[in-house]
Amino acid sequence: MRLRCVHVLPALSIQASGPSYTVPRICEELVSQGYDARLLAMDWNSHGTDIPFATLFPVGFGPRRLGRSPQMAKWLRERAASGRIDILHNHGMWQMNSLYPAWTARSFGVPLVHSPRGALSQWALRHGSLLKKPFWHLLQRPALEETTCFHATADSEYEDIRRAGLSQPVAIIPNGIDVPEMSAKRRSADRSVLFLGRLHPKKGIDVLLQAWQSVQQEHPAWNLRVVGTDADSRAATGYLEFLKALSSELGLLRVEFVEPLYGAAKMSAYRDANVFVLPSHSENFGVTVAESLSMCTPTIVTKGAPWSGLVTEGAGWWIEHGVQPLVDSLREAMAMADETRRQMGEHGRSWMQRDFAWPALGEKLAQTYSWLLDRERPKPDFVRLD
Repeated sequence: MRLRCVHVLPALSIQASGPSYTVPRICEELVSQGYDARLLAMDWNSHGTDIPFATLFPVGFGPRRLGRSPQMAKWLRERAASGRIDILHNHGMWQMNSLYPAWTARSFGVPLVHSPRGALSQWALRHGSLLKKPFWHLLQRPALEETTCFHATADSEYEDIRRAGLSQPVAIIPNGIDVPEMSAKRRSADRSVLFLGRLHPKKGIDVLLQAWQSVQQEHPAWNLRVVGTDADSRAATGYLEFLKALSSELGLLRVEFVEPLYGAAKMSAYRDANVFVLPSHSENFGVTVAESLSMCTPTIVTKGAPWSGLVTEGAGWWIEHGVQPLVDSLREAMAMADETRRQMGEHGRSWMQRDFAWPALGEKLAQTYSWLLDRERPKPDFVRLD
């Protein structure tokens, strides 16, 4: 009998970035390795899904931000009670749908893997709804204590888990990336710096705009593109208008705000950019960084994201938070010869092909599941007990 694992995710976004991209790809890899993998998510906009192994559940009564779905909770209970779930794997926090797997695990003794997806970072814990503190004490912390093993995408997220006082094993497995075939980069006299992703205060785009003010006059052939929307999060409502107002207030030149891009258009944006920037305050991984590197684009990332390899691999810059560090790295990147940036981009693409392929990462997760179901097996070397 195939091992049956159920993944629970708050939502599947049409942007297919972040967990909406990585979790379905994890499930695809598990299916290819012989698992019976199911993906459960909330149907926030009643648009359905074409993912064959996914089931969407309606939002229940009450404030939408609570993410209640009695039908999802019932589905989990009934499957677990009949012995049809071998492993539960939850992704995310702070909504009721993230509690149902823990309640199911406690009631029926099913091993539970939990991926915080950046929700335990110091920045994330300090920001957001005022309801976080009571939710943590009454519901979230007790649910996390039901976890059998945590999944962290980087050492920094492992440290967040331990800082929260959680002592369970932690499997450190990065997210993966599909490295597409790539045509030659577009050659143009114009140069561009790109931010692409969700427009949210934690992304630090306001810092990028302030840094751009310092470099725009020095490099008149360069422009800045900010691609994305603030529509996917209540916490980000109005952030796009704030950014546009800030751009006007700072007297910025050659700054373009662009609607979200998907699929081939998104990958073309990475390819055609000369530099990609993610000035985030907090990221557990940062899929957009991997996507930009896969398209041979040198990348600047702040230390809110776990990308120290940018330096060791010669693929970009890993910098401190703040306007001045970003100004310094932009100046260096924009002053480089095209050939130097091209070589950095090739280093990044080779790195993605070598270390972030989905099959190897899916195999690590499968090893984690097998170890949790049979502790007589040797512990995988990427699982930490300390």
